[in-house]
Amino acid sequence: MKTFAYVSLAIFTLGSVASAEELHERNISLATATELAQKGVKACSSKGYNVSVAVVDRAGVLRSLMRADGAGPHTVGAAQAKAFTAASGRALTSAMAKTVQENPGAAGLVDIPGYLVLAGGVPIKIGDETIGAIGIGGAPGGNLDEECAQAAVEKIKDKLN
Repeated sequence: MKTFAYVSLAIFTLGSVASAEELHERNISLATATELAQKGVKACSSKGYNVSVAVVDRAGVLRSLMRADGAGPHTVGAAQAKAFTAASGRALTSAMAKTVQENPGAAGLVDIPGYLVLAGGVPIKIGDETIGAIGIGGAPGGNLDEECAQAAVEKIKDKLN
């Protein structure tokens, strides 16, 4: 019985070490998420758009949210859903929307709880690894939301190392 306990402990310990190695994940920091949200609001404000900007971590959990003066109340939920969708899908939400339109088999994406398959969500990546996402809602078109989001990501790109 003692031998069984030692073997079980050894297997558990080895399994824990292997699992710990697999769980190394990079995530967007709060400071970077806040700066990114500010830059997103500024990018859209400079074009006359009152928007909300949400930044989520790699799991789609909200890290930062800003609503510009004059932005509609619906923009908050839209921004957060776009960010969640981009983080979850690890892709531009505009690309996901195009896929849904062109591929009937992908149409079910719109039914995933929390997803908003409209342009305006941009994953934040280091190399091929998604560490978060930004979502913007409130410009007069998702393509314009996406332009502002991409401009914001471009401005903090050097901090993503």
